Amino acid sequence: MPPMDGSPRRAKPPADDDPPEDLLGEAVARAQKGDEDAFRSIYRAVQPGLLRYLRGLVGDDAEDVASEAWSQIARDLPGFRGDGQGFRGWAATVSRNRALDHLRRMRRRPQPAGVSADEMAQRPAEHDTAGIALDRVATDEAIALIASLPPDQAEAVLLRAVMGLDVATAAQVLGKRPGAVRTAAHRGLHRLADILAERARHNDPSGGADAQA
Repeated sequence: MPPMDGSPRRAKPPADDDPPEDLLGEAVARAQKGDEDAFRSIYRAVQPGLLRYLRGLVGDDAEDVASEAWSQIARDLPGFRGDGQGFRGWAATVSRNRALDHLRRMRRRPQPAGVSADEMAQRPAEHDTAGIALDRVATDEAIALIASLPPDQAEAVLLRAVMGLDVATAAQVLGKRPGAVRTAAHRGLHRLADILAERARHNDPSGGADAQA
């Protein structure tokens, strides 16, 4: 596997159950030397976001694809070179390739399911208004909204907001320039914010009565 050397950067501090990237990098180094406890540690740190990302690509088949991805990660781990953020990016690349193989086998389009709006709002985002808005909708609604975006925007949002990757690492995963990924995520989150704002106006139970009083 090619090295993934994205530098660590997060728009928000890590969640309580999400270890700092330097600690993740140290765990990866120990796992490469055969430390099974360290491998379990990196699995616990990366698997939740990875599974949400895969659900955005292959829907209910995410756990099967994740299992295939982790088998490859375990096999190729000795050859990995990079830090904690780089490992997340490498894991996302492996998982994305397995997901694309799966979709080709199944000959069907991705059917996203299962990303929590609450979890998305806690991850790095390039437009805080969209993150706050997503926090108010139910899981299925959030997924439907992401799925309605153009494919490049949807995957950029998944990698940035769900996987928590920085722009440089997400760009390596997608094989695109960082500026293109930043723009796609920015446009996708803006579009989500606009859709949610419009929906809120239509669902306002007051019907604007307060404004008229």
